[in-house]
Amino acid sequence: MIVPLTEAVADTCGGKAGALGALHRAGLPVPDGFVVPFAAYLAAVRDLDPRRLAGEADDADATRRAVEARPVHAAVIDALGRALGELGDPPVAVRSSAAGEDTGQASAAGQHESFLAVRGAGEVAVAVRACWASLFSSRAIAYRAVSGRHDRPSDDLLMAVIVQRHLDAEVSGVMFTPSDRNDATRIEASWGLGPSVVEGRVTPDTYRVAEDGSVTRTVADKQKRLDRRGARLVIRDVPAATRNRPAIDDATAVRLAELGERAAAVFGGPQDIEWAIAGGRTWVLQARPVTATPPPPTAPSGAADIPAATFKATPGSHGTVTGTARIVRGPGDFARVRPGDILVCPFTDPAWTPLLSIAAGVVTETGGVLSHAAIVAREHAIPAVLGLANATSRLRDGTVITIDGTTGTVTATKSD
Repeated sequence: MIVPLTEAVADTCGGKAGALGALHRAGLPVPDGFVVPFAAYLAAVRDLDPRRLAGEADDADATRRAVEARPVHAAVIDALGRALGELGDPPVAVRSSAAGEDTGQASAAGQHESFLAVRGAGEVAVAVRACWASLFSSRAIAYRAVSGRHDRPSDDLLMAVIVQRHLDAEVSGVMFTPSDRNDATRIEASWGLGPSVVEGRVTPDTYRVAEDGSVTRTVADKQKRLDRRGARLVIRDVPAATRNRPAIDDATAVRLAELGERAAAVFGGPQDIEWAIAGGRTWVLQARPVTATPPPPTAPSGAADIPAATFKATPGSHGTVTGTARIVRGPGDFARVRPGDILVCPFTDPAWTPLLSIAAGVVTETGGVLSHAAIVAREHAIPAVLGLANATSRLRDGTVITIDGTTGTVTATKSD
């Protein structure tokens, strides 16, 4: 009914939990926890219409609601209570671990639900059920369709759920380990909890750690941070004196790179790793294969090098495309997006994945190269330019623009 995280394997607990289990067994610093395996999900949905559970029903919302309405069996809640008690009943993170998640073919980055600062068996059970139901969210279905996984049989569409001790991170971020010996470890870091970085809601500091241990860094203006306050998550302003201070020093970046090297050795290939520093200790929160390599960083250009109608930002996903700029500030704007448009937005929430199947490119005001949206853009092979300050006001809706996701430029070419 409950599997200790140290015993988790992908066949019964999904790719994310299986990877964390392997890292735990290898001695890497992984927060303690346990897994609600595939078997619990199958028991909960065994009397639902199998056609719904194929994941591509005409009414996906009805399928999701049907799963959300399934009662979590009393035996599961009892087992959750015992397992939480063994951890000391702390706040926990409750995270998806689907059968097709975190694979070398498709990351499913941000496509299923995760919850932080959850406490008590009853609330954990509610979060577990929400993770189960997220298999049938519009963004997960759209991602599977674009990733060529829409025809998977229902018995391969499974969800396990990881429950781990919540970490009140002072600093967190993502790193990509090198794809070859000539590459560097790429690290992004910002203040507070990890969703700020992985969801692209902040432009993080960036670090490149070369094989010889030398570090190159770019410090960003990190204006917001996410933290736990009791049972709630709160977004706070970063004090002005701290915004432009490096989130980590070079020595910490080197230690992170060494930790990434150990994780890559466990799996035999480059890894996309989420990490956090809490109480002065560094933790690995997730590791998955790198599915699409980011463009190399570009050298800063002087004003004389950039045409007047061109803006320079961070390269996020390879390629060049010309299309109509469509300002998208939230779900209320989704219906305005047409095939071939270029999304121009404050940031791209994972819930926006369906737009990436029709958009020709993406420009964001905040976010890093290793964020979920940037990863999905690269998997979808659409250009992305990230961190263009005030993009939604500097670029007019309906203007034809050209973006180059390899060099990080956005050029307004003409108006409608």
